[in-house]
Amino acid sequence: MATDHLSILFVASEVEGLIKSGGLADVAKALPQALHSLEHDVRIALPGYRKIQALQEAPVALQTKLEHWPHTPYQVRELKVGDVSVYAIECDQYFARDEMYSEYNQAYADNGERFAFFSAACLDMLPKLQFQPNIIHANDWHTGFVPYLLKHRYAEFPFFAQTRSVISIHNAVFKGVFSYGELPNLAEMQGHYAPDAAVSPTHITMLKAGVMTADKINAVSPTYAEELKTELGSHGMAKEFRAREHDLVGILNGCDYSDWNPANDVFLPVSYTADATSMLAGKKACKQALQQRVNLPEKEVAVYGMVCRLTNQKGVHYLLPILERFLQLDAQLVIVGTGDPILATQLAEIAARHSDKFAFVEAYSNELAHFVEAGADFFLMPSEFEPCGLNQIYSMAYGTLPIVRAVGGLKDSVVDYDQDPENATGFAFVHPEPIELLSVMQRALLFYLQQREEMVQVQLFAMQKQFCWRQAAQQYLALYRSALHET
Repeated sequence: MATDHLSILFVASEVEGLIKSGGLADVAKALPQALHSLEHDVRIALPGYRKIQALQEAPVALQTKLEHWPHTPYQVRELKVGDVSVYAIECDQYFARDEMYSEYNQAYADNGERFAFFSAACLDMLPKLQFQPNIIHANDWHTGFVPYLLKHRYAEFPFFAQTRSVISIHNAVFKGVFSYGELPNLAEMQGHYAPDAAVSPTHITMLKAGVMTADKINAVSPTYAEELKTELGSHGMAKEFRAREHDLVGILNGCDYSDWNPANDVFLPVSYTADATSMLAGKKACKQALQQRVNLPEKEVAVYGMVCRLTNQKGVHYLLPILERFLQLDAQLVIVGTGDPILATQLAEIAARHSDKFAFVEAYSNELAHFVEAGADFFLMPSEFEPCGLNQIYSMAYGTLPIVRAVGGLKDSVVDYDQDPENATGFAFVHPEPIELLSVMQRALLFYLQQREEMVQVQLFAMQKQFCWRQAAQQYLALYRSALHET
């Protein structure tokens, strides 16, 4: 099989442009697009969720059965995201639901069965569609059974003789843990014995199934790849990642600047570029617009922004203990996000007491996220762990200096001013302690107040940083070729 131009099936549980809940969807749109632009034949496989608006109008490419499920009919509809074909696997008993994974904060009880079916159907459809990929690229636990079945079920199947698999780890905290009894139709689980996947005598994890059987494994930043080999960073799978460390590679995600560019951002009152005059005028107008939107006094003070899911992973529990001390300073804070109701209540109570300095908007709002990125001076990402992170990259593009904890992709993408002023793009702290976060927030405020000209230079330097998908795609191609034993 010639491999100058590879054939790639990219398998994901969500894809931006069709259906999205998080950053995985952004990658599942942007990386295939970048690979396509490099002239590779890349196609995406996705569950045919009823929520996908374009689904019912999409042509049917295949009507068939998954014989060993047993005899479960499914069909494949072909959609497009940009220039890339998407195979949506429709099976009403699994995907004709109101949501993707859960309703009312409760995961669907049969999620193991649903995504095992999806993984099995991804491989079953390929000979029927006569699409023979060199590489099948799985993503996170939902697709962990794709490499597993490729290795176990299809090992002697001539059609797949030249096919290799890769699995990307976007967030190892989610493992897809299920009992053997929750996978009644997967023949490989019938004997209640699956050492490549087992975590106990009764349970398997779909993430482990993928990690132990894929030809290559990748994490979405170099530092996260290292963290996965530690007990703390792997959330309990360090042994497995260490066992596969020679096949584990970290590749930093790119950024889709088509949506995040202050020069042509449709949400902003004023556009601006990486020129001092343009940036200062643009950010000033955007700051005033943000203050108006969230009912903060319109004044020239340092504005700190944060847009995130309200979870401990995002470091909200580091911020809460020091928040009122920070709000004694002459600065403003805007937080936009939804999630843990206890964290939301605590933030709302503090905002009510400090309404002249702190606005908390409990919402998921793409428009407001753009306002925060452009109108803030600093963007908070004090994450407990962060496989890659995108908001720090968006922030740099908008001349908003990120304040991050030096973990995962945050460490790989943000250079701290005090550590390396020549190449600085923001501020970082290391120890997961509230007082450390307060210290770095104060450090940033002093920079804003006392070194304005220097801050402008750092902002302009940050705006010129490019984390492009084309570069990341080249690294993925090298990984694919190493899986195919090429250099």
